[in-house]
Amino acid sequence: MRLPHIRRIATVAAAGLLLALTACGPNSANDEPAASGASASTGADASAFPVSITHKFGTTEIKAEPKRVVTVGLVDQDALLALGVVPVATSEWFGEKPGAIWPWAEAALGSAPRPQVLTSTDGIQFEKIAALNPDLILAMYAGLSDEDYAKLSKMAPTVTHTKDQVDYGIGWQELTRTVGESVGRKAQAEKLVTDTEALFTKVKQEHPEFAGKTGLMATTYEGYWVYGTQDPRGRLLTDLGFTLPDGLDEVTGKEFGANLSKERTDLLDVDMLVWIVDKYDADKKKVESDPLYSKLKVKTEARDLYVENLEQVGAATSFISVLSLPYLLDKLVPQMAAAVDGDPATAVVRAS
Repeated sequence: MRLPHIRRIATVAAAGLLLALTACGPNSANDEPAASGASASTGADASAFPVSITHKFGTTEIKAEPKRVVTVGLVDQDALLALGVVPVATSEWFGEKPGAIWPWAEAALGSAPRPQVLTSTDGIQFEKIAALNPDLILAMYAGLSDEDYAKLSKMAPTVTHTKDQVDYGIGWQELTRTVGESVGRKAQAEKLVTDTEALFTKVKQEHPEFAGKTGLMATTYEGYWVYGTQDPRGRLLTDLGFTLPDGLDEVTGKEFGANLSKERTDLLDVDMLVWIVDKYDADKKKVESDPLYSKLKVKTEARDLYVENLEQVGAATSFISVLSLPYLLDKLVPQMAAAVDGDPATAVVRAS
């Protein structure tokens, strides 16, 4: 299973997990590579190198501060930008934003040149990565094969997630810390994590009603797909105080998520359910008209809410990072609060 965002975009979703979108805009993969931003050469701790990073495939040594970083991981660029490092290339996931930079990361990019965008339609673009002459390749939120890693590590020191994490399962905290250590900004990364965790603490203080309530994130890929305990979307809920439904791990197994059989539709009957959909109105109507779903209390008591994955709130729900989370919590939490009260008269106001 290669890609974590099961509903990539409405026009290609039916093609399944292995499809990827093409890059867009003037900084597509066919353009000249953008130079790393000026901030990439400042702010690193000179004593941080050499550094050794242990991960799924072994240990990678980074001998000096990286100047030309390529991100193969689909959200890794946000951690870099938050640390003042502009990658020379990013990997397109969904949304086709110039440079693969979403609006919540624009301020961190500033006036620096946008990265070149790599696509994954036919797998990792090894030749284009090699041509960029990287000195660090990050593949944190990714699913590298042994062969992928062997090829990339011959080009430059390559860092990915650890063995105890499923592909596309690394949490934003560890991703940020590992990226920070890789680029000599360990202290800055720790402050980013601490400051962002403080936002979660604030939300939990303001919404004690979340504590102990069951929550779930799902989408409409080939029926119903649910995100599990090893997925950043599932952990977003637990970080806010929710608990995931009993039996979820039995369904998702060793993956970040899985399809539900009709016999397990009961797992959707939680205190608060977030649907990530391609088309808000059409997909909401489709879900609500399902005879199995329409009888559940999550529907009859209006405990569910919908986000469209190409709108900014929906995108941030999947693209979880230190840069997207402040925006996401501000926009999504009020909808969760309206849904979790179980009162059908409480309107869930769709955030723009």
